[in-house]
Amino acid sequence: MPMTEEILVNHSAHETRIAVVQQGVVQELHLERAATRGLTGNVYLGRVSRVLPGMQSAFVDIGLERAAFLHVADLWQSRTNLHALGHPTPIEKLLFDGKPLLVQVIKDPLGTKGARLSTQISIAGRLLVYLPQDPHIGVSQRIGNETERARLRARLQALLPEDEAGGFIIRTSAEEAADAELAADVGYLRQRWREILDDSQRRPPPSLLYQELSLTQRMLRDVAGEDTASIQIDSADECQRMIGFAETYVPGLVGLMHAYSGERPLFELHGVEAEIEKALARRVDLKSGGYLIIDQTEALTTIDVNTGGFVGGRNFDDTIFKTNLEAAQAIARQLRLRNLGGIIIVDFIDMTSAEHRDAVLQELRKALARDRTRTTVNGFTTLGLVELTRKRTRESLAHVLCEPCPTCAGRGMLKTARTVCYEILREIHREARQFDPREFRILASQDVIDLFLEEEAQPLAALGDAIGKRITLQVEGLYSQEQYDIILV
Repeated sequence: MPMTEEILVNHSAHETRIAVVQQGVVQELHLERAATRGLTGNVYLGRVSRVLPGMQSAFVDIGLERAAFLHVADLWQSRTNLHALGHPTPIEKLLFDGKPLLVQVIKDPLGTKGARLSTQISIAGRLLVYLPQDPHIGVSQRIGNETERARLRARLQALLPEDEAGGFIIRTSAEEAADAELAADVGYLRQRWREILDDSQRRPPPSLLYQELSLTQRMLRDVAGEDTASIQIDSADECQRMIGFAETYVPGLVGLMHAYSGERPLFELHGVEAEIEKALARRVDLKSGGYLIIDQTEALTTIDVNTGGFVGGRNFDDTIFKTNLEAAQAIARQLRLRNLGGIIIVDFIDMTSAEHRDAVLQELRKALARDRTRTTVNGFTTLGLVELTRKRTRESLAHVLCEPCPTCAGRGMLKTARTVCYEILREIHREARQFDPREFRILASQDVIDLFLEEEAQPLAALGDAIGKRITLQVEGLYSQEQYDIILV
């Protein structure tokens, strides 16, 4: 039986945060800031700025700071030719510099990469996803029963207008929906598409034609469902806006929404603030005494499982097995909390038993099955690592809330004070060959100056004798350990 969940909404004019809580444990975190609202799902009238035949891709200006990226595989015209002719049409035969193009963002800009685009437009409703350029009717993969899939296709086909040339994907929420609800969703989605087409004829590129719903509206459409017991919102105004949206699109949720007016902040009351802090840490402690170490890089994320202080179980193999089982549950939760995507490598503690490895893998797959984001587990490699991929459409929690440390420049380590001392000595030696000042004055942090006055005093004096110049020291309290300046006086 699925666990009931509670949805908490913390809303302000500049930021909206949503937590999904099951049995008092935070399972998901969603965040959206007004200044950096996500672009995924937005439809633009763009202009092709550059076609790259060698990469079979193009850059498209949609009005953002960086040009967005479009690959030939995401051109629906090329896909159509692939099915009809047996081979895709080269991108240079379909696009040219300056061509206006109707596109949709399928991935937000990530790091140094621009947004990823597709020309196959899809507009999501509560029950259906509309594909105006594709006549295919599909069914969510989460609906596995073939008889049920065929029944849903037949129901929808009977409701479609005769002039409908587009297609639909039936979402899981449509299983229990009445025909009137499905028909209303069809009408709403067709109307939105007509508005997009009309705007594309009237407005110049680059222009935003359709913006994805706000975070709270997407939550009501995609997250809240039959397992939701209550939705608490700490803003009375936002609560009224959400009720207004729900009355039109998800009337069954209206009775679950309540404005929270307690004295303690909503997220603090339910321990969400503490969970956010934990989700930014490298180390995640397990109840058994084991722990995870999570390192996120641009290319992939690595998760290392350690036994720590766990010594339970009848023997060492049993201890390892139980730690790995607990870690599998924790890993699935951390992927959701941190919104980690792309390639993920998990280094479970080595297990000699094939039966134990299969059980851990099964536990991981079971825990990931609750994830709303598509995740694929590829099993153990020959090195004993588990490879998995998780669809990435938005920045991770750490990338939204944090930035690289200006002191270590994102390395996670600092040069030692001794290393900096030796860099300064080499720099003074180089400058003494080019310049002839009366004095070299070193400005550096307290730790570096202390080292020059103590353990590294002899090399400093020897350098002064060698170049025949006076070298003085000055502490700069605002300097980090790696910062220094050499003043020629």
